[in-house]
Amino acid sequence: MLELEYVLNKSANRLSGLHPVVRQATVKLIERSYAAGVPIMITQGLRTIEEQNELYAQGRTNPGQIVTNARGGYSYHNFGVAIDFCLLMPDGKNVSWDMTRDGNGNGKADWMEVVEIAKSLGFEWGGDWKSFKDYPHFEMTFGLSLADYRAGKKPSQAAQNAILARLTEQEDEEVQEQIKALLRRVEALEKQLEPTDPPVWAKSTVDKLTKKTKNGRPILSDPKGDTSFYRTLVVLDRLGAFD
Repeated sequence: MLELEYVLNKSANRLSGLHPVVRQATVKLIERSYAAGVPIMITQGLRTIEEQNELYAQGRTNPGQIVTNARGGYSYHNFGVAIDFCLLMPDGKNVSWDMTRDGNGNGKADWMEVVEIAKSLGFEWGGDWKSFKDYPHFEMTFGLSLADYRAGKKPSQAAQNAILARLTEQEDEEVQEQIKALLRRVEALEKQLEPTDPPVWAKSTVDKLTKKTKNGRPILSDPKGDTSFYRTLVVLDRLGAFD
């Protein structure tokens, strides 16, 4: 299994230039996808107007296949509020855009698991578009149109706070789940420490020590304890500590 830090570092350069809230949500997307057993890599974040025009020219005036219908200024990538992703393979080097892959073996397509997580974080998915679907694409527009962004408008604080509140709420839920898991672990440990009757492998030692006396008193007066207690008695007995 790839380390989370490694997976995050694979996308670090492409998070530069994103709107701060989008960047925070993208990091959370990578982390939560990783937790679901689906490592991903961000392949595109901020795209300049010039880069957008070059991409638009592909398949038109330049060689290659058409990959976008958006000229410069007509993509949310140009304003740092959109990302593209792919699946990161177990070797940490190869990537995949296979939307049917089930790498974590849970019966669900990894791609759609990432989409579900992204939507819960406030992203919109290009796969939901009615025409020219863009399956690797997520965007967080904050309620602004491309015309708004071209005119220089910025996301309102209220719109940003709504996303931040969603991120914080999910973080709180994750913390609560971690606390519940910890409590379950504590309960299991406490149960292990509850006094029990001697197990079969310790019974002869316990019987011996309850009958054997020292200074007129039994060496073992309360023959009940946890597994560690019985293990210690057996080891000490074998070492001759009670002879």
